[in-house]
Amino acid sequence: MTDNAITKIVIVGGGTAGWMCAAILSHYLPKGRFEIALVESEQIGTIGVGESTVPPILELLRNLGINEQDFIQATQGSFKLGIRFDDWRKKGETYFHPFGNIGGPVRVSNGTALNFYQLWLRAKQAGHPSGLQDFAPAAVMAHAGKFMLPQKARNTPIGSAAMSLHIDASLAAKFLRSHAEGNGVIRHEGIVGQVHQHDTGFVRSVELKDGREITGDLFLDCTGFRALLIAQTLKTGFIDWSDELLCDRAVAVQTENINPPHPYTYAQAQSAGWRWRIPLQHRAGNGYVFSSKHISDDEAVAALMAQVEGEAVTKPMIIPFKTGMRSELWSKNCVSVGLASGFIEPLESTAIHLIYRAMDFLLRYFPERDCDPTLIREYNRRMAADYTEIKDFVVLHYCTTERDDTPFWRDVRCAPVPQTLREKLELFRLNGALREGVDELFRAPSWQSVMEGMGVRPRSYLPQANHISHSDLEATLSAVSRQLPAFVDTLPSHGEFLRHHCPAHLPKAAVA
Repeated sequence: MTDNAITKIVIVGGGTAGWMCAAILSHYLPKGRFEIALVESEQIGTIGVGESTVPPILELLRNLGINEQDFIQATQGSFKLGIRFDDWRKKGETYFHPFGNIGGPVRVSNGTALNFYQLWLRAKQAGHPSGLQDFAPAAVMAHAGKFMLPQKARNTPIGSAAMSLHIDASLAAKFLRSHAEGNGVIRHEGIVGQVHQHDTGFVRSVELKDGREITGDLFLDCTGFRALLIAQTLKTGFIDWSDELLCDRAVAVQTENINPPHPYTYAQAQSAGWRWRIPLQHRAGNGYVFSSKHISDDEAVAALMAQVEGEAVTKPMIIPFKTGMRSELWSKNCVSVGLASGFIEPLESTAIHLIYRAMDFLLRYFPERDCDPTLIREYNRRMAADYTEIKDFVVLHYCTTERDDTPFWRDVRCAPVPQTLREKLELFRLNGALREGVDELFRAPSWQSVMEGMGVRPRSYLPQANHISHSDLEATLSAVSRQLPAFVDTLPSHGEFLRHHCPAHLPKAAVA
């Protein structure tokens, strides 16, 4: 170690963001060379409604040595095969965004591996009656309410599916806290009263209201929308995306489960936004993400409560937000994580993933005490690319709508579309080609699924798809469309799988 080496990291703020950072850093950084402290107060509540995740969370659990079954049981978790979207393109229409592959490469006599999506496009031009999701194992399982771990069924028709989790965010933070403290992370209870800086502007310490001062070399701002360090102290700017995504508030409520939990997140378009339903083992998370210009808080609460299933076990909570990201997510010796770094509405369940990515990139570009600007620039570039990719993917769900039945949807259709997304749409509409970046979260099946669901189908297909005869193509599609649902019919229901493999204890009754 050099004299300039970082020896103490201070995480300001707990919740899912703070304790996930603590768990990751305490696992990957060498023991004995770093002190990791986390400051939080039980008097400051956390939002704790980010209950839906994307598949990389399972990789994170494995990398941290966390038993997946233990985590699911501790967090009241259920499985997620994708997202069902109702009423987005038109009222009365439904489509599904599955995790994992759709179909698979088809090999022909000359050894060429043909892209399944291109084959399907060719078949559709010839009038084939199938839907794209007929060939997505995750979508077929979700539609049937069935479930099996794809990794336990690699050589079966569902082997190319992927999955993620629905979790109780508060319980997840508690689980990760226990894991991190077991790795030596020191927790300080208290409310930050002041932030002290060096002459260079770097953060020197946080002073708690009881007078305790906690110094550090590197600070992580996990203080949520308050952004205590990155914005209030370091005055970092904010890139506002609210002209592209019109929703700016949400109301959230938890309800009892009256039906078995479905293995997907439900997202239904509403008159002034959209509502979610995320079923855990013994309750469900519900919310309405909306535009305050088009509906009041009271109207949004009433609309949500009129549609939820089961009795409410919490009071509806209003969450105001601004869509966008910090102009610098890492400034000086402070890295903002979670809501402190930015917010994109939870339509594709990416908030927890962005916490994971922040720590991944921080470890790749880990600094010394002087926090070389070269490292900071590269970190900010990579994280900004992630935020932009996710923002564009969420905008895709809106900008392709055909709805004009309410003022909100008419305004959505007039909202600006990012140039990066316009170019991707133009390219895709030609022959299904995708402009893909490096190490992106959303791969081809995701873009293909949402494009098809929102009525964006390429005008043509690539000539390689003609390597197979029409009769062989018909036979291939027919075989898959028979075998996949037949196999799924043999699987247990999602509820049965949870009861037999990872049942969670009935939680104590919440006080409404």
